[in-house]
Order: sequence, then C-alpha cells, then structure tokens
Amino acid sequence: MFLTGFADEAGADFATQLRATAELGWKFIETRNINGKTLATLSDGEFETVSGQLADAGIRINCYGSAVANWGKDPRKEEDFQASVDELNAALPRMRKLGIKLLRGMSFVAPLKDVRPDDPELEAMIFKKVRRLVEICADNGVVYGHENCMNYGGLSWQHTLKLLEKIGHDNLKLIYDTGNPCFNYRWIGEPPYPLQNSWEFYSKVKEHIVYIHIKDGLALPGDDCIERPACRFTHAGYGTGDVRAIVTDLLAGGYDGGFSMEPHLSVVFHDSEQAVSEAEIRYRNYIEYGRRFEKLLSECAEIAAR
Repeated sequence: MFLTGFADEAGADFATQLRATAELGWKFIETRNINGKTLATLSDGEFETVSGQLADAGIRINCYGSAVANWGKDPRKEEDFQASVDELNAALPRMRKLGIKLLRGMSFVAPLKDVRPDDPELEAMIFKKVRRLVEICADNGVVYGHENCMNYGGLSWQHTLKLLEKIGHDNLKLIYDTGNPCFNYRWIGEPPYPLQNSWEFYSKVKEHIVYIHIKDGLALPGDDCIERPACRFTHAGYGTGDVRAIVTDLLAGGYDGGFSMEPHLSVVFHDSEQAVSEAEIRYRNYIEYGRRFEKLLSECAEIAAR
C-alpha cells in the first residue's frame, strides 16, 4: 500500500510538486499537469529534464492521469477519439521509460443533452472505442484504469458494470474516486435522478477496483437533474464521499494498492494578519490534506484490524 496524489494541486511547477511529495515523505506522484503540459505534450527536452528531476528526488510517477476519452470528448466525434489515440501514442513510450504501469482513462462525456446515455447505438460506439483504447494500453503493458467521473461509466454503478461486461477485456480495471458521486446524479431508472451514493457505487464495483482517488465534498442538487450541482470540496471524511467507510472496507479486505489525493480545495486563507500568496495556499492545502488523510488511514486501519 502506498500514498500518492495529483501533486499539481500543490503547484503547477514540477519542482514544487516534487518538494511537496518529499515533504510528505511519499515516493510517488500521479501526474497530470507538468509545468502547464502533460506527459504526452512535453517536448523531448522537457521530458528528459523531468526524468532527471524524478531520479534526483528519488520519486516515481505511479499513474498517468490522462485526458484519454475524458469528459471533454464526445464519443460521436471521430476527432475526439483520434485525440485520445494520439495522446496514448505520445505518452506510452514515455510511460515505458519511467516504468509507469497504470493510466487513468475514461469513457467519454455523459450524459449528452440530445441523446439518452443508454441509447443502444451510442453505447455500441462507446464500447467499441474504449475497447480499442484499452487494447492499445494492453499492447504496451499498461493497465487502463477507468475513473468514475463525468463519463458514461460514471453515470452509475450499473453503467460501470455494463462497460466492463461489454468491453470484456482483462486490461480494463477501475479507479474509484470517492468524491465524484458527491456531485453526479444516479442515472438509474427515470428522472428525477438523485445524487449518487458513494458507498453504494463502491460496494457494487469493488471487486474490479485497483486504485483509489481520495476526494470528498458536499453538493446541492440542481433543479433539472441534468446539470451537475456545484460542489464544495472538503477534507477527506468531511463530505458525503463515505471515505472512512470505504477505506476501512478496503483495508479489511486486504487492499494493497495506492491512495491518491485529489483535494480540489478552495484557495482560501483566513488569517488577515498574514499575507500569503495563492501559490503558497495551494501548497499548504495539499500538505495538510495529505497529513489529515494519513491520520484517517491510520484510524481506519485500527478499525479494520479488529
């Protein structure tokens, strides 16, 4: 078991990300934003610099938090699918060089406003395209970890299980984000749809989970159950993400994977007597989030051992 996180929330500068990880005493980063770019868009020279920084710091990247088939991509648009293929082709050789075996991917934006997400033609398109992305990863020795985000598989636990079944590939695994159900509707049955329940979602899919994103928050549902509600993100354990219950259950079941921090905390500082930059607040937020989760993890481990 290990702790890691989207260290770009501590700072966009990669040196800052390494500093935050080292301060926490962790050995891994889940990479997303590197100096305003990604693992796929860095120039060759920039990639070599990042590789050297990692080696000097004794820190590794455990997962590439990619934009492959994410909530910004429409499954009906061939150019969006090709953009995901292109990202994989650019990133996978670099992942191989750095020894990264896990990629965070998704299943295209959902719901679409002009077609139901369970439309058979749309689903067939999604399954075919995601399977191809999964196969590309498999051919390169990388696991395609699907995150329950604002995508087809994230619409409900039923959609996730259907995605797994229809794609039917051993290289498709799940990255479970505890906080995403806090502000996404449960697209099961007919509207109006309630917000998802993080524990319910987790408990239905947990046998397929290989990695955990730690996020938590509180949301106020909108009026039409289509537009996602705004979410006030909190420290882990203080929202409706059922973080304590999920972490305890994972540990009781022998989970030995990673817990990746994704705080999304607001950049707010309440001490009017001390001037602090936004960058410093972001850094402090990340460190505090990590420290608080370490304490929560220890408490959950004690409960799980009983």
